[in-house]
Amino acid sequence: MKIAIASDHRGFKLKNFLGDYLRSKGYEVIDFGTFSSDSCDYPDYVYPAVLSVKNRKAKRAIVICYTGIGSCIAANKIKGIRAALAFNIKTAVYSRRHNNSNVLVLAAGFVKRDYAKRLVIRWLNTEFEGGRHERRLRKIQKIEEKNYV
Repeated sequence: MKIAIASDHRGFKLKNFLGDYLRSKGYEVIDFGTFSSDSCDYPDYVYPAVLSVKNRKAKRAIVICYTGIGSCIAANKIKGIRAALAFNIKTAVYSRRHNNSNVLVLAAGFVKRDYAKRLVIRWLNTEFEGGRHERRLRKIQKIEEKNYV
C-alpha cells in the first residue's frame, strides 16, 4: 500500500519517525515534506499529500502538525478527502469504520511517537463497515457536489 506523508516544521520529527517505521513494515511511503525543522506553512505540504490520495497516486495519507487542527481543516478542503484528526486508537479506528477516512491527521504536540505507531497501524488495518455509514457518506458527497463557494 502506498502511503503519502507530510508535515509542517512542528511535525517534522514525527513524520520522519513514522515514515521510517512504515517503510520497515513494508509500506511504500511518498514523503511530501517538509524536509527540515525550519518554520513553514502546513498547507504547502498537506495539499500535495492529500491530492495524491484524490488522484489515486497513494491509497491514504498521514499529515502532521503541532495540534493537527490546521492540517485537518486544510485537508478537508479537497473534494473526496475525509481527513480525521485522531488523538487515540479508538478515534482512529472509528474514523475508518464509520467515516471511511482516507487521511489521518496527527498532532505532534499531543501524541507520543510509540503511541503514534500503534495508532497508525490500527488505522491502516481497519476496514470501512459500510451499511448505514454509506448513506451518510453519500450525503457528504452531495454537499461537496453543490460546491458552496
